[in-house]
Amino acid sequence: MTHRGEIVEQAVRKSGVPIATIAKRLGKSRRWMYLMFDNPDVPIEMIARIGQIIYYDFHEDLPALFPKGNTSDSPIIYKPSESAEYWKNKYLSLLEEHNALLKKLTSGT
Repeated sequence: MTHRGEIVEQAVRKSGVPIATIAKRLGKSRRWMYLMFDNPDVPIEMIARIGQIIYYDFHEDLPALFPKGNTSDSPIIYKPSESAEYWKNKYLSLLEEHNALLKKLTSGT
């Protein structure tokens, strides 16, 4: 059975947001993030904060922790400024990968 930390890890990896970026936004280290992925008892508040950062709704993955029907108390709040930062980071990540591939291609010829 998959525990909370594993569910969060899967969502983080699917999001494409770098772990270092998430850790920085949480005020934690990358090492802390990896330890959190191994923790079966990740606090719901931390899961909600990570959900905000990666734009992921954990309601379906962890229904017991996020009761349905009471959306007014939902801890997930999406802000337009976070959306801009997400896409900026995504762009920079892709640009770095592109540049690395170009460098590899030009040096191999």
